[in-house]
Amino acid sequence: MTGPLDRIYERVLVLRCQAGDEAAFAELVARYAPRLRYYLRRLLDGEPDDVMQEVWLDVFRGLPRLADAGAFPAWLYRVARDRALRSLRGRRPVALPDGDWPDEPDEGLAAEDAAAVHAAMAELPPEQREVLVLRFVEEMPYDDIARVIDAPLGTVRSRLHYAKLALRRVLERREQRG
Repeated sequence: MTGPLDRIYERVLVLRCQAGDEAAFAELVARYAPRLRYYLRRLLDGEPDDVMQEVWLDVFRGLPRLADAGAFPAWLYRVARDRALRSLRGRRPVALPDGDWPDEPDEGLAAEDAAAVHAAMAELPPEQREVLVLRFVEEMPYDDIARVIDAPLGTVRSRLHYAKLALRRVLERREQRG
């Protein structure tokens, strides 16, 4: 979902949603649901279904007020993040299973390597998992990530740097164990 025509089409979908087109909203949900589920699962360390429903309800209610249709992806993930953080307040962490990532394979990685990366991500702190997912799964530019996590651009760069180092250490440790 990163080509110029795809971005234009997505903006048209957002504009259609803002005009009350329910089919366009259903298409946006279908386009984002698997990746949003993955993102929320990584943030929540558990089952995201209830939070996903709340996110889509918030999006449905708030979409008419979104001023820039091109800002939809960052706005959507900001809404999801806010909902996830509200849900986490007062909750005890839950163990996260390794195998729940989007159906689309990681380009350039063998399925086995991709599975190892996703499993290793589960061992990282939530802040590091979040920026890795936004950057490398969602392919968000740094400025959109900054909007999603409500942090300066330098913080995004720093978190990504340390997240990649931590992920490398986890992968190396897992490789050494065999």
